[in-house]
Amino acid sequence: MLSMTTDYKTSTGCPEPALRRIAEAGFTHVHWCHHWSSDFLYSDADIARIERWLSELGLGVTDLHGSAGRDKEWMSLEEHRRLAGVELVENRIRMAAHLGTDVVIMHLPELGDPGAEAHRWDAARRTLDRLAPCAGQCGVRIAVENGNYDDIGRLLEAYPQDYLGMCYDSGHGNIDGVGLDRMEAGLKDRLVSIHINGNDGTKDLHWIIGYGTVDCERLARMVAQSAYEKWVNLECTIDNMEIEDEREFLARAHEAGTTFAERVAYFARRGADAHAEQPETGKTSQ
Repeated sequence: MLSMTTDYKTSTGCPEPALRRIAEAGFTHVHWCHHWSSDFLYSDADIARIERWLSELGLGVTDLHGSAGRDKEWMSLEEHRRLAGVELVENRIRMAAHLGTDVVIMHLPELGDPGAEAHRWDAARRTLDRLAPCAGQCGVRIAVENGNYDDIGRLLEAYPQDYLGMCYDSGHGNIDGVGLDRMEAGLKDRLVSIHINGNDGTKDLHWIIGYGTVDCERLARMVAQSAYEKWVNLECTIDNMEIEDEREFLARAHEAGTTFAERVAYFARRGADAHAEQPETGKTSQ
């Protein structure tokens, strides 16, 4: 199984052509990423139409990228904007449940030091507390995308793993230069979503994995050793790849994603074999 982002070319407009090309390229799932940075609210009719397309094309949904909003900001310090943002995220949570997935990814604003920025932390906690009942009823977890690892770590300590997890974007982790270090230091135990893409270490280019400077072997090993239980999900776009033909781009992405998935499976098998070879301890022979 292999997943591709729906916004590989554009995140607005009718997604049907992109869904068809993704299915034709051999992908089994999609990462729903349309309207990820807008205030767009999906109606019941919108969601039903998307369900029909996915069913017709035989595509599942890996996860759904929620929107932190523009005017509706889920962690705004302006209360009316924050509450509107909460409604926007609830819309995505319910949509995710309808589409058969259990994870909504969200970007986290910079929260800063809890002592000096108590008002920001208060807004963040009120938002997460408000969203928890909706997420619980829908069986959906929120995955905070990697950015400020200290902020993420504090939130993961404050909320249970069946509600709040982490999404690791390999491109973001390559730019900040510490992504894999921080994941391996413990954050991988809360990993519930992955955005696999590459870049040159300076810009968020969303290249196909294997292009650029991402350490693919180390990344694959981290994913294999993490709490992540799903298939490889690609969040790469055609814009910066100097490939004009969408079908060629998707074919290359599928090939690279398959190779990366094989490396993840290899490290998972190797880890399982090593664990099986460990002698049992703490038992008294009879």
